Amino acid sequence: MPLSKTILLVDDNTLVLEMMGRALGKEGFECMKAGSARQAMELLKEERPDIILSDYHMPEVNGFEFRQNLIGTEFKDIPFMFLTSEVDSDVMLEGINLEAVDYILKDTPVRVIVTKINNFLTTVREQHERTLKELSKAAMALNLHSVPQKLPVIGGFEVDFWHKPFQNYPGGDFIDFITVDERHTFVVLGDVMGKKWGAWYFSFGFLSYIRAAVRICISEGNFSTKSILQKINSVVYHDPVVNDVLSSLSLVLIDAKESIIKYSGAGDLPLFYYNSKKGAAKEVRSSGMLLGLMPDGDFDEIIVKLSRGDQVFILTDGIIDADTETGKKTDYNSFIKAVTPFLRRPFADFKAGDFLKCKSNEHIDDCSLIYLKRTT
Repeated sequence: MPLSKTILLVDDNTLVLEMMGRALGKEGFECMKAGSARQAMELLKEERPDIILSDYHMPEVNGFEFRQNLIGTEFKDIPFMFLTSEVDSDVMLEGINLEAVDYILKDTPVRVIVTKINNFLTTVREQHERTLKELSKAAMALNLHSVPQKLPVIGGFEVDFWHKPFQNYPGGDFIDFITVDERHTFVVLGDVMGKKWGAWYFSFGFLSYIRAAVRICISEGNFSTKSILQKINSVVYHDPVVNDVLSSLSLVLIDAKESIIKYSGAGDLPLFYYNSKKGAAKEVRSSGMLLGLMPDGDFDEIIVKLSRGDQVFILTDGIIDADTETGKKTDYNSFIKAVTPFLRRPFADFKAGDFLKCKSNEHIDDCSLIYLKRTT
C-alpha cells in the first residue's frame, strides 16, 4: 500500500504558504493550505491530512493556541509539527508539551524538511502495521472473531456476506449466523458506534447478549425476533458497561420450511428486498430504536414471504456513506442504484464490482453487507 502524504500547511504569510506548498508538492505531497487557524479547522472538517505543519506566530489564534484547540477534538491524533523562526528553548518546550512531534525552523532547507516529514510518516506507518499485526495475532490466539469464518448451509437458500473494516482494523460491525436446526437460522448484523479496536471490543459484548437471548428464547419455544430483540435491549439498557455504547442491530430469522423471514431492527438501515417474479424492489423498514437507548425499544416484527429468486440485502451505514466536497454524505439510494443491475446475476459479480471496490479503497467506515436468496 503506498504511503499517504497529505499535509496541512498553516501560515498567515501567503508567500511562505505558497512557496512551501509548491516545494512540498514537487516532492509528492498533497498540500492543503490555510492562512489562519480558523481556516485550518474548516479544512480539517473536509479532509483529514496525515500531518499538520503550522506556523507559530499568527494573529488572532497563534500556533500554540491552534494546537491546544485541536487536542480537545477528534483531530488530536493527527501528527503536528511547528514551522517557525522561534529559537527560544522555553517556547519550543511549550510546543513539545502540547504533543507536537517536532519543530522545524523556517530557514531549514526544503530537502531537510521533506526528509524529516517522510521519516516521521514512515515510522508511523511501520508502527501502525506492527500494532495491527500484533493485535491480530492476539485476537486469533483467543479465537475472537466478529464476523463468521464460514457460511451456514440452509436448505433452499443461498447466504453470503461482504465485510471490510475501517482501515483494515477490526471494528464495530459484527455479523453472526446462529443455526438452531435445519429449519431455523438467525442472521445477525450489528454496528457499534465508533471505529477500530474500541468499537471491536464492545462488539463482543453485544454479540454475547444476542447469542444468549436467542438461545434462551428458542429453549422456551419462542422464535419471535421482536421478543428476542426486546430481551437483548433490556439487558443492554441495565448494563452499566455497555448502556452508554450505542449500537444498531438487524435480526432476521430464516424459516426454511415456511420460506419466510422474520425481521426486527434496532436503529438499523432498512432491508432491501427484491421480488424476482414481479421484478420489483422495495425497502423494508423497522421502527425499533438503538439498543439500550430506552427500556422499551418500540420494536416490531415484519414477515416477508420469499419465492424462488427473491433476494434480501442487509447492510450497515458504511455501505452508503461517501466523502464529498461538502463532507460526509449518507445516501441509501446509491446502494440501490449500484446493486439493481446485479439483481439477476450472481452475488459474486456484485462483490467483485466497482461499487464495493470503491468502498474498500475509501476507508470511510466499517462496511458490511449480508445477502440472502431463496433458491428453490
